[in-house]
Amino acid sequence: MLRYSPEGFLINTQDNLKAISTSDGFVNAYNESRILEARTSYCDREHNLHIDFGFIHGIIPREECAIGIKEGTVKDIAIIARVNKPVKFKIRKITETDGKKTAILSRCDVQKEFTENVLANTATGDITTAKITHLEAFGAFCDIGCGVTALLPIDNISVSRIPHPDARFNVGDDIKVIIKTFDEFGRVTLSHKELLGTWEENANNFNVGETVSGIVRSVENYGIFIELAPNLAGLSEYASGVFEGQQASVYIKSIIPEKMKFKLIIVDAFDGECTKQKPKYFYEGNHIDYFLYSPQNSKKIIETFF
Repeated sequence: MLRYSPEGFLINTQDNLKAISTSDGFVNAYNESRILEARTSYCDREHNLHIDFGFIHGIIPREECAIGIKEGTVKDIAIIARVNKPVKFKIRKITETDGKKTAILSRCDVQKEFTENVLANTATGDITTAKITHLEAFGAFCDIGCGVTALLPIDNISVSRIPHPDARFNVGDDIKVIIKTFDEFGRVTLSHKELLGTWEENANNFNVGETVSGIVRSVENYGIFIELAPNLAGLSEYASGVFEGQQASVYIKSIIPEKMKFKLIIVDAFDGECTKQKPKYFYEGNHIDYFLYSPQNSKKIIETFF
């Protein structure tokens, strides 16, 4: 259902390109009340968004730019941030003055349709595609459809703790997320870590005696935590001169499943840019009710209920 996908998914499809590139296609889309997508040109002083189609000029009035603008629950920065980015919209009307055609558009109409037709039928535990739109220290904001945003808290990104969401994601990344909660105001929170595999699924990629790469995530007086994978970390003995965020090569001394432990020895730690890898998803279904991270024989139980 591309019409309800995050913004940016629809813009280059054949049907959408035909509708936003030709007058006949545009009029047909208007008559059929279709959802279209195009890149905004600019935002004026009254915070109306403008789109130049070439054959017609489009305007999304301020209060039609996003659900919540009219009510004051969404700030105008959400409008400004859409400049030069794709937005979904419906055509409200087409006017002509002195031979100049103008299309009045609504992004709100699309978001309301998404909320009524998709979110209303979505349950906690459902898995969907999302696009990272903004990163804050406390989490990542994601477009879960038609510009409707939800929060992915930093603690829900991965089992291995990170200092900031930008350690995992870039703005514009397409990821999979799990719907975790809804609140009475319609706000949605997400989770991601349950898709990145259990302790055993990640541990199976490593063997005792190997020397592998990792990232220093935490330096404590009792040891240093090294991330081996987004959902897997091990502990090495404390070593001076090692700092959080450094790259490391580590020797795997032992693996203890019942304690969910990797005992490591740091061979080397050094400064270097970390290349963010596209998330590897171990779970490929469309819904999840329960996730058990810890091994069956572990005394410590780490689980998630949706």
